[in-house]
Amino acid sequence: MWQLDSETLITVITILGATIGIVLGCIVPAIMEGIAVKKALDGIARQPDAANDLRTTLLISMALLESTAIYVLLVILILLFANPVLDRFFV
Repeated sequence: MWQLDSETLITVITILGATIGIVLGCIVPAIMEGIAVKKALDGIARQPDAANDLRTTLLISMALLESTAIYVLLVILILLFANPVLDRFFV
């Protein structure tokens, strides 16, 4: 089998970890956003008078959920383009 030097191995592991991280970091918030919308629409259907309050709460919760996906993207981009592991061990 072929041998990889340690710097290439760290890079490959980082790319694989980033791939798994971005997939999970996008799927989980998307599922939670769908659940939040479903619950809000159920609440609006049950009590149309509370639609304004539910809509406001839904928009705030959607922004918080989406910020989670943006933070995941930020961490993944840092791992891919400014890998701190490579800088620390292979200077």
